[in-house]
Amino acid sequence: MLTLGIEEEYLLLDPATGLPVARAAQVREAARLQSALDRGEVQRELLQAQLEVATPVCHDLEEAGGHLLRMRLALGEAARQEGCRLAACGAAPFTDRLPVPVTDTARYRAMRSDTRLLTDQQLIAGMHVHLGIHDRDARVTVMNGLRPWLPLLVALAANSPLWQNTDTGFASWRTLVFGRWPVSGPPPHFHGADAYDRRTRALVEGGLIRDIQQVYWHIRLSEHFPTVEIRAMDVQLRPDEAVMLAGVVRALATRVLTDAEAGAPHPAVEQEMLAAAVWHSARHGCASTAFDPLSGGLSTVGDAVVALLDHLAPVIGDSADERHIVPVLERMQRDGNGAARQLRRLRAEGRDGLVKMITDQTTGV
Repeated sequence: MLTLGIEEEYLLLDPATGLPVARAAQVREAARLQSALDRGEVQRELLQAQLEVATPVCHDLEEAGGHLLRMRLALGEAARQEGCRLAACGAAPFTDRLPVPVTDTARYRAMRSDTRLLTDQQLIAGMHVHLGIHDRDARVTVMNGLRPWLPLLVALAANSPLWQNTDTGFASWRTLVFGRWPVSGPPPHFHGADAYDRRTRALVEGGLIRDIQQVYWHIRLSEHFPTVEIRAMDVQLRPDEAVMLAGVVRALATRVLTDAEAGAPHPAVEQEMLAAAVWHSARHGCASTAFDPLSGGLSTVGDAVVALLDHLAPVIGDSADERHIVPVLERMQRDGNGAARQLRRLRAEGRDGLVKMITDQTTGV
């Protein structure tokens, strides 16, 4: 199996109001005193109400899940010490009229100078899965093979239905917000690593983006590690849901590489169809239909999940990964994904109940 690592972005919320609070520096400092957190595991993000964690390189899902729960619990305690709460929701559900300041680094200051309102509105949080693949052309093969599955991943992971005190009518508003950047959304198909390098360099050399880190496609090649980085998914309310999605991504990539070695084609989806299907998933989440790349059209989410699991059966079978994937997917089909649960709690218990649910589930309560 491929090695993997998971990055999660979190928001810092006021426990009484649910509003984002600019205490990232204080929480990060408090986190240094948490013995359960290793040096460098808690990282700065664009805005001062955001933080990010990154697991070590993991060989199995049990290991990845243990790291995520450890880091969420310890960072959650650091946040409580600073009077706020750690929140694993894809977008800040409530905001006030004043923007959250950017983190004081040269790069982030330059980004705000370039894109003021867009930067101010990045109160969103995603999860990124890194898959270790040493051959660069093989990484591009995985990139191409995962493209058709992006709509279903977005649908399952949708966890940002609220924005600026409003029910957006979308399950993943984060997908829409992040899609405003110039190089974002589903990546195009690439004919090998040389083509990927040439086309991404041209964006920087042509002055269209500031640096290579502003290639914000849902899947990209890491510039720092020998990995493919899958960035399409909202951060998950529950850590076991994050592990499930990471397991699905790794299994899909393994199937792509196995099929490529056997000369079997992967599903092909045109760019315009893929972009529209991702938008459809951001709109509906798990509540309606989603694009099934194996059938080439919309299916109920339940049928698309069944097709997904059938597709992955040769890879996961009765392995240890299966127990981290299938039961959690079944529960999600029964109870709803993060977006559905957020809306249900808001309607049942109001703002206070929603904030409590988000912050409780973030740390596995």
